[in-house]
Amino acid sequence: MAAPKKAVVGPLVGAVVQGTNSTRFLVFNSKTAELLSHHQVELTQEFPKEGWVEQDPKEILQSVYECIAKTCEKLNEVNIDVSNIKAIGLSNQRETTVIWDKLTGEPLYNAVVWLDLRTQSTVENLSKKIPGNNNFVKTKTGLPLSTYFSAVKLRWMLDNVRKVQKAVEEGRALFGTIDSWLIWSLTGGVNGGVHCTDVTNASRTMLFNIHSLEWDKELCDFFEIPMDILPNVWSSSEIYGLMKAGALEGVPISGCLGDQSAALVGQMCFQEGQAKNTYGTGCFLLCNTGRKCVFSEHGLLTTVAYKLGRDKPVIYALEGSVAIAGAVIRWLRDNLEIIKTSEEIEKLAKQVGTSYGCYFVPAFSGLYAPYWEPTARGIICGLTQFTNKCHIAFAALEAVCFQTREILDAMNRDCGIPLSHLQVDGGMTNNKILMQLQADILHIPVVKPSMPETTALGAAMAAGAAEGVGVWSLDPKDLSVVMVERFEPQIQATESETRYSTWKKAVMKSMGWVTTQFPENGDSAIFSSLPLGFFIVSSMVMLIGARYISGIP
Repeated sequence: MAAPKKAVVGPLVGAVVQGTNSTRFLVFNSKTAELLSHHQVELTQEFPKEGWVEQDPKEILQSVYECIAKTCEKLNEVNIDVSNIKAIGLSNQRETTVIWDKLTGEPLYNAVVWLDLRTQSTVENLSKKIPGNNNFVKTKTGLPLSTYFSAVKLRWMLDNVRKVQKAVEEGRALFGTIDSWLIWSLTGGVNGGVHCTDVTNASRTMLFNIHSLEWDKELCDFFEIPMDILPNVWSSSEIYGLMKAGALEGVPISGCLGDQSAALVGQMCFQEGQAKNTYGTGCFLLCNTGRKCVFSEHGLLTTVAYKLGRDKPVIYALEGSVAIAGAVIRWLRDNLEIIKTSEEIEKLAKQVGTSYGCYFVPAFSGLYAPYWEPTARGIICGLTQFTNKCHIAFAALEAVCFQTREILDAMNRDCGIPLSHLQVDGGMTNNKILMQLQADILHIPVVKPSMPETTALGAAMAAGAAEGVGVWSLDPKDLSVVMVERFEPQIQATESETRYSTWKKAVMKSMGWVTTQFPENGDSAIFSSLPLGFFIVSSMVMLIGARYISGIP
């Protein structure tokens, strides 16, 4: 019996989406932007000490190979020929920092994740070295000095990890964000792997001059980073190298964008003034500012949006970053255990339809935009005896929306022209309660594409449009029309303002909680001096509270 004939579909483009919580590989038809198949693998996060967040770079790399292999199997099952995949794009969690040995290919330490707070003392020490009248770091990078960005994570590794120090001394060390680690590994690793990054990821390191588009010697000297460990900086759309192993061996990797830039491209925000908000582990609102850098006076970041080709212009964006969005749902699932799956939160919130005056500020890693307040910590306030887990679930969703409102307000003040609607994407946008809440709290329509995988789509578009690939046209007249779902505000503006002002009061109460840094070894002199009764009473209160919230009698 003859084998079934392979369906003629294509050309196709694949996209690796390497996020904080998971890795995915998705395959699109480059002519219709239709998503044909995908596979996802959830990742482990490690929390070795309070405020520390790490991941295993080898687990991340293996998850990429697994996702590619499984997706190709799925395509074969529906008779789609994987040889039609002409290019691969990559989008990645930004700022997360990796150092590895170029001779062995082994990571020299775990990846230090963007959410990690261990570098707060490093940031405080460095900030004392910046002249008050000349913040050259922000002028050159568009970024505030913060634990968020790669340079301080790299500085911590150089100061504290002997294996890293030794490899740098012996000329064996390579540094990169997750995109660099993956591209180097996928294009051969120790056997000729390409050590590169793109302008969007480079712009999040705090070592990259966003005006000259190159590594900056003054910045590297300030952070005391040796420039020979840095990757070469390329555009977001060109052939970096070929896959050297796996199901797609020989296919070019030709697109690379930090995840938020990829979502901006996938939402087709190519015009100045267009903006999108992505709801993932964190929440990220980006507004295209065209070829000019706009510096915020309201706590936003200036960043590189994309550069879609070696000879194409660089496009900039204003960005508002919220550290904890989807991560708060994971926390309710894994830490408080009031839900078993992330999807359950919508059902709980729907049961009550209100937080009943309960407000949740999930400042687990301090507050990002527009406050940049590292001393803040998470609080739940406004609790009464009536409050139950459903109200807390609703308050968690509201928190995501209130944080978005804060950065949207800042963006409107910086840009001068208020957004008439908000384009949204990311896994959390499947939650209809969240989307309606967002429209109500912003009091403008929220517009969600019917195909929510815009981050993957942006990476695929960049890869398919690269010179030498040329299977995806970025000409506006050739771009597919995207079906959307609109959520209109359903409450009065006065109610929205009242709830928002109460939220801001809660935010103020979250600040200033961290007044003493924990020692590096994790043994706190503060805790060791407290009486035993403190721990017994605290534990009883926490246990009773947790049981009450979970609805356990």
